[in-house]
Amino acid sequence: MAGMPSPVHLVIGDDEFLAERARLSIQHGEKKNFKASEITVSELLEATSPSLFADERTIIITDVEKIGAELQKIILNECTQLAPGMTIIVMYHLAKKSAKKKIPEFAKKLAKIAEVHEAYELYTSDLAPWLTREFQSLGVRPTPDVIKAVLDGVGSDLRKLASAASQLVADTDGNVTLEAVRDYYSGIAEVANWDIADAAVAGQVGTAVATCRRALQLGAEPILIAFALSSKVTALARLYDQRGDQFTLAKQTGLNPFVVKNSMRVARGWSGDNISKAVIIVEELAATTVGQGGDPAYEVEAAVRRIAELAG
Repeated sequence: MAGMPSPVHLVIGDDEFLAERARLSIQHGEKKNFKASEITVSELLEATSPSLFADERTIIITDVEKIGAELQKIILNECTQLAPGMTIIVMYHLAKKSAKKKIPEFAKKLAKIAEVHEAYELYTSDLAPWLTREFQSLGVRPTPDVIKAVLDGVGSDLRKLASAASQLVADTDGNVTLEAVRDYYSGIAEVANWDIADAAVAGQVGTAVATCRRALQLGAEPILIAFALSSKVTALARLYDQRGDQFTLAKQTGLNPFVVKNSMRVARGWSGDNISKAVIIVEELAATTVGQGGDPAYEVEAAVRRIAELAG
């Protein structure tokens, strides 16, 4: 029917953030992920077979640029006979340079039956127009000097730029002026990791998360923020149920008297149960930030938020 959205989507390009954003905007219902380079024909046929209850399903197939002609033919065939309520998203990694030379035949055939979402890496000259559109999608019409200031402050990473735009709009109630941008970034490069940790263990959720996010945008090392957070939580774990003066407690806990003095008031606001949860969070975070899986920047911000919420 004219005007009906296509149940078949081709996300093509080489920018991970843009591809992820496109995928998230499409998928709905039950989600199933497959790597085309690993999926068997029977698995694909089973995934796309009609459901007895006509449930909404989204089938996501990645790595399609790596498969041979036989599986390409089957995917194309399945895309033309999807059951009601089913959506299929085909993720095709293709560099912009390659796309300019020649679109692969399989991608061409998919494009004829699918709604196409381009997710190519942006050239430097594309960043300002893209960021302008990002602000406009949030209801703000930024001036060129605002766009330049944000690009100067954040750089070219689209994920960080999108985050900065969203945060600026939220923090200024949409009044994103050049002065507001400068205030937003002033001094953030000098933010101590300990300030982020202090805000988190004190239950200042908004301050802790916003400061952590800005620091990461400007190049702070996730592992150093994680270390500060872990040190603060460790101190709280030793102090939350203790009573006495700072020097006595310093001897009993092995902490520096200065640390005891600055941690006691906050520590007494924590419960044993929440302290245990916080300790687990920083232990898991330590594994992430030394390279044992996950996105360190994302995990650090999530840990800061969770600990601040536990303290609140």
